[in-house]
Amino acid sequence: MVDTRGRMVDATIEALRRHGVAGMSFTGILRDSGAARGAIYHHFPGGKAQLVAEAAERNGEQVRASLATLPVDDPRTLVTAFFAAIRPVLAASTTGGGCAIAAITVGAADDSGGDSGGEGLVRVAARIFASWGEVLAGLLVSAGLSPTEAADLATTLIMLLEGAHVLCRAAGTLEPFDRAARTAIALTL
Repeated sequence: MVDTRGRMVDATIEALRRHGVAGMSFTGILRDSGAARGAIYHHFPGGKAQLVAEAAERNGEQVRASLATLPVDDPRTLVTAFFAAIRPVLAASTTGGGCAIAAITVGAADDSGGDSGGEGLVRVAARIFASWGEVLAGLLVSAGLSPTEAADLATTLIMLLEGAHVLCRAAGTLEPFDRAARTAIALTL
């Protein structure tokens, strides 16, 4: 069973996906997590910045763990599996969802720090995106690419993922993602 703090972090991840930093509210977090009103500052004395940073860290780790399970037979298999794995996530974008990590890059009202480590939210996002790229690059090296090629392709895949969130949300369809995926897979021949 997830504790109150964990439920609040999970509710924040979903709020970031749906509303971004500016659109999320403590009232919604409390409602969605079932936490009592005093729970926010009890569990997150650093307030919204701390709660958002911890939600981003948890979501970032969830994505890293998922990426680490992709097959490494060859680069094309890995890229194909990457797109298959992220397709359901992007399907949520067509109905107003998004990436919780990207949300903190565009919706952080104050990037001066204030979270548990004093690190600004945009820097938290940058570090998380870089960690996703490192996981993908490591897999791509295992699949046969040079470290430079692997790092370049990993960055491209993360950029395609994040760009697809925006385009699919705007279009209300997976068509932009499907086009990008087909092109990226074809380029890995």
